[in-house]
Amino acid sequence: MNFLSRIGFIETAEQEQARLAQAPEGSLNHYLSTLPVTIEEWPKDLLVELPWEPPRTIQPYRIVVVPIEFRKEALPEGVEEEPLPRKRHSGSWLCAVVFSDHPKYPVGGFRVDVPTAEIARGRKVDLATALTSS
Repeated sequence: MNFLSRIGFIETAEQEQARLAQAPEGSLNHYLSTLPVTIEEWPKDLLVELPWEPPRTIQPYRIVVVPIEFRKEALPEGVEEEPLPRKRHSGSWLCAVVFSDHPKYPVGGFRVDVPTAEIARGRKVDLATALTSS
């Protein structure tokens, strides 16, 4: 547990998991609550394979994105500052799709908004390893 979680400034991993699990069953957040965080670093410009496996979908897909621009989570109207503890992995990223076998997410300039919680549960792709194994 990091310092900011210990002092109650940022929610703990367990608090984040519980918050995501409160989402309706079958939703993306509920699915993400079942997965471990695998990327703790700031993901800008990383290659990240998103978690697209059952039970999220009937058929598994491989979608690799590059997070380009972070977007803060909008606060409810009239709320000036996020209450404590602040959410871990809040906000979203504008990402470029660099590999995909999903028909709705083509490669070639296609951009998607991806929740930070989803990126944090993705798999970092090492380009050098990916190129030598293909």
